[in-house]
Amino acid sequence: MKKLISLVAIMGVLFLGATQVSYAQDAKTDTAKTEAVDSAAADTAASQVTPAGGEEVVAKESFHLVLKEKFIEGGAVWMTPILICLILGLALVIERIVYLNLSRTNTEKLLQKVEESLQANDVNGAKEICRNTRGPVASIFYQGLDRFNEGIESVEKAVVAYGGVQMGRLESNLSWIGLFIALAPMLGFLGTVIGMVQAFDDIEAAGDISPTVVAGGMKVALITTVFGLIVAIILQIFYNFVLSLIEKLVNDMEDTSISFMDIIFRAKNTQKQ
Repeated sequence: MKKLISLVAIMGVLFLGATQVSYAQDAKTDTAKTEAVDSAAADTAASQVTPAGGEEVVAKESFHLVLKEKFIEGGAVWMTPILICLILGLALVIERIVYLNLSRTNTEKLLQKVEESLQANDVNGAKEICRNTRGPVASIFYQGLDRFNEGIESVEKAVVAYGGVQMGRLESNLSWIGLFIALAPMLGFLGTVIGMVQAFDDIEAAGDISPTVVAGGMKVALITTVFGLIVAIILQIFYNFVLSLIEKLVNDMEDTSISFMDIIFRAKNTQKQ
């Protein structure tokens, strides 16, 4: 939980920093434009280029400025919750990716060390190896070795039970990511519907259904849906990536658990002989 809070705080600071930098850049731009007001020729040269054929080519705005402009047009009431969904969703995704990468283990090397210790009748040494190895596979092995003297059935039950516990830990916070994936477009649609209601109120107040009255409100309303869908798409891609990492770890856990039980079985037979 502390890691999650730290990630959220870091992303919030980065977002605020980027916003402040953007405002600073906009302020510098406004100052430069103010200083250039006295020269009409300079303004014309900065905003458009006139080629030999007489056609005017208007300078395009950067993607960052367009995105910021559309965000403001969408309205802070609906765009801010969508942005929060994106920030929190990405924070959870990053936390899961870091956790899953740290959960990876060189299972072949671990199995080899455990088998060597058991062949030497050093169960405590095998447990120490698992204790000093990070990852869910080593934790499962440790629980099995802890019941080594109770019989193979007890070892198998411990491995299966603790494997389920480790799978639950791997899938932690996925439900929250799924919530933000569903919530972002829903907020966008809600903003769109409310914007359409306001547009019809404007038509009723004006007593006219001209495109001028409707277009502005409808455009602003649809922007919330666009941003909501963009956030959902981004989070869905990362969500599927996290699921693929979990699937690989779970398959690895199942394969190594079978190999581990074979090692336990051979060690038990060696003790009987």
